[in-house]
Amino acid sequence: MLSLNSKFEYRNSKQIIIFKTSMFQTNKFRIWRIRILNLFRISDFGFRIFLIFILPVILLSGCQDKQLYKDNRVLMGTFVDVISPDKDAAQIVFAEIQRVENLLSKYKPGSEVARLNSLGKLTVSRETLEIIKKSYEFWQISDGAFDITIGPLVNLWGFTDKKYRLPKKSEINKALKLVGSDKILFNNLNNVVKFKLPGMKIDLGGIAKGYALDCAVKRLKENGIKSCLINLGGQIYCLGDRFGKPWQIAIQGPRKKEFKEILALRNQGISTSGDYEQYFSINNLRYCHIINPKTGYPADSGIQSVTIVTENNLEADALSTAIFVLGPEKGRKLADKFNAVDVKIAVDKI
Repeated sequence: MLSLNSKFEYRNSKQIIIFKTSMFQTNKFRIWRIRILNLFRISDFGFRIFLIFILPVILLSGCQDKQLYKDNRVLMGTFVDVISPDKDAAQIVFAEIQRVENLLSKYKPGSEVARLNSLGKLTVSRETLEIIKKSYEFWQISDGAFDITIGPLVNLWGFTDKKYRLPKKSEINKALKLVGSDKILFNNLNNVVKFKLPGMKIDLGGIAKGYALDCAVKRLKENGIKSCLINLGGQIYCLGDRFGKPWQIAIQGPRKKEFKEILALRNQGISTSGDYEQYFSINNLRYCHIINPKTGYPADSGIQSVTIVTENNLEADALSTAIFVLGPEKGRKLADKFNAVDVKIAVDKI
């Protein structure tokens, strides 16, 4: 139980929150005044992203017009945080993200993606077919920088089972023969997806979280919820505003602690791809989880991280991955093909 005029810290692998508290008693209920002294960290990936979140008053009992509800859960292999004035928002978000995960996760044996990877041919739902076709469109428009058929390469480097290794050149060349979204066949009449070559595998890690976030936001709107912030493993969407003011997100550089800028967002999302998310080091060389589909090696484009701000989370997710592979110049040209996109790139300093 909190004491009067106390200070305490809550810490886990995803968030550090320091509170300064005071308490006073009224005739009807007890009120805790809580001021969060530092920032709620909602991503460790690339540009580190923070939610500036100051709560002058929180009621632990009684009622209050400006109360925010917060809940979190582990879904799609990451932490999901939901903050909203509507107490039903979190469960709506969790249920929808769980539904998408059950369709698209390669880690769930019963998912359509896992079964397709196992069988090489599958009649899938219309939803799964459309996501795979959308991924194919991104492969085309990015000149192959975004490619969901990198599954064999992701496995080879150990990013699937977390048993990291440096493959031989011959192994990479063999896996590259299975890569290329033009090797996926679609039958739109009966929703059949087929791989041209045995051993092909798709990995929707570069687009599925963005799609899940879009689905969750749509479900919130269908339920009449107008204000909510969702953090899906660093993929963020700010629905509406926070009591009349925009949600504030601070972006921190990938190698330094100072903030690069603070964003005030309404009805916009952020997606970041960078070498902070998953990587391993050998002989002081960093190998990140974002694979260049053309070389078979982790992307080495001179970018440390790229952050996309836009209304469409699926596009933001795929774009941030593609730009990380392409590099700053080609990446910005790709972003110019999409509407309402703000691109923030951090490059290696030599």
